[in-house]
Amino acid sequence: MNLIRSPRVVRAVFAFFLLFTLIGFTTTETAARGRHSRSHAARRAARGGRLSRHERRLLARSGRRGRVHLSKREMRAERARLAREQSAYIAKLQKRSGRKLSKRELAAEMRKFQSRHRLELEAARRRAEAARQAAIARQRALDDGLRNEVQANIARDSTVGEDLEVRNAAIAALGNHAGTVVVMDPRSGRVYTVVNQEWALRRGFKPCSTIKLVTGVAGLCEKVIQPIETVSDGSKYRIDLTDALAYSNNSYFQNVGSQVGFDKMVSYARQLGLGEKTGINYANESPGKVPLFKSGYAVNHMSSFGNDFEITAIQLASLVSAMSNGGKLLVPHLPRTPEEDAHFKSEVRRRINISDETWKRMVPGMIGAVNYGSGKKAYRPEQTVAGKTGTCIGQGAWLGLFTSYAPVVNPRLAVVVITRGTDAHGHLPAAVAGNIYRALSPRFGTVINFQIAAADEGDETPSGNGSKKAAALNEENAETKAAIAAEENADNSADNGNTDAANNAAGTDPKTTKVKPTVMTIESKEKPAAKPTATPVKTNSKGPNDGRPRRIQPDQQ
Repeated sequence: MNLIRSPRVVRAVFAFFLLFTLIGFTTTETAARGRHSRSHAARRAARGGRLSRHERRLLARSGRRGRVHLSKREMRAERARLAREQSAYIAKLQKRSGRKLSKRELAAEMRKFQSRHRLELEAARRRAEAARQAAIARQRALDDGLRNEVQANIARDSTVGEDLEVRNAAIAALGNHAGTVVVMDPRSGRVYTVVNQEWALRRGFKPCSTIKLVTGVAGLCEKVIQPIETVSDGSKYRIDLTDALAYSNNSYFQNVGSQVGFDKMVSYARQLGLGEKTGINYANESPGKVPLFKSGYAVNHMSSFGNDFEITAIQLASLVSAMSNGGKLLVPHLPRTPEEDAHFKSEVRRRINISDETWKRMVPGMIGAVNYGSGKKAYRPEQTVAGKTGTCIGQGAWLGLFTSYAPVVNPRLAVVVITRGTDAHGHLPAAVAGNIYRALSPRFGTVINFQIAAADEGDETPSGNGSKKAAALNEENAETKAAIAAEENADNSADNGNTDAANNAAGTDPKTTKVKPTVMTIESKEKPAAKPTATPVKTNSKGPNDGRPRRIQPDQQ
């Protein structure tokens, strides 16, 4: 009797009671969630209704993991809706029978109702999974068809006069991917190799973000881009031309394009060789295409995504060669005989009327793209590469582009890579170009001397705020991931380049940004007499030191 009245025993009994109550409540809640989390998407799919992208994502996820994951708000809304449907179902039964159902009848009818909903959900899951697998199968079939087409085209290529060492390096780097490669000398216009000549010379592709090279030049020439001005990107970061090129920031170039205007944008594109044949000595070269007219926001999209432009790989090679040699638009030429090779002379199609200062201001951003930006898969410690990436949907499939030249101080190679299908994801063209530069480095590379700027206190490091800023500014990559996610969830909406849906998913707005000069590698040329060199400054010890030059900036307020 005293034992029962003991306070210690009472507390222990009360604790056990609370524990069992909590376990029972958790079990009941889990069971209720399993019964009632029947998504609206399942019923709409079961009834033949069109599902939204979010509903398809939920159904596909439930098919893979066996359940639908809903937020607390969605769970409450789902329970309320299910309760309303159950009430309507019971009211309908009672009205039909003309009397009020008993408790046993109500329980039986509710079991039927829940069983029917469970079957509908499972059927919707199966349909969603079948749609996802069908989309994957279609994409694989498209990729296989493109790769087979490329291999057949390469087998038909004419290799007379080509540099076989360069061609073998390009073919090895491209591998079994669906794409084309052009390698030429940016100083003379001599073509070393064209892999997949059908795609490189006779087929035009949407330029995607490589059109930003034209937009940047136009903005500089028209004084829209100021030398030291930085612009907010709408968040806590500020950006200039250098970072906008490096991270392929769409908002920046949309703002520049809107200020330059359609007519002047097209004028600069034509000056840089777009919309006309390069004059290369191959048959049936395509002239590409430039837009006829655009206005309003269409000009912004054209300036960042290249809408309604068509450009060939050889045109991109000529464009980037002109940027590297000071504005000489050369005629690409492949010497086909020993005599032609011995007497080879470069032919200048025209000299572009753009100042050397403009070309120089484009270089840091192109180097930044390779050293720390969207094209970092092309980075090679053997030589400094300047390049620009592009990824979008065009001609009914994914497109990936990379145009570049190296070494920066004494350019000897211009490499352009274009890929299609899923081979365009993840900046694969930049990786292909990087492998070509690495393979040809013993022949075309130069000795370099890395000098890294010191990092002040509060600087952003690659492992800290710098990586967050890169993710925020790299809108091209964000939009690509959003579009890929939509594809994986069987979103078969119409292709229209970088679609508005992808823009919304990436959170982009047509606003601009800016920043400071870039940290880059400095290549040392051979000089007749030794001169004192600058003392290398210590690097920031906060971030990982892999030898790659990185842009270091103070935190923006």
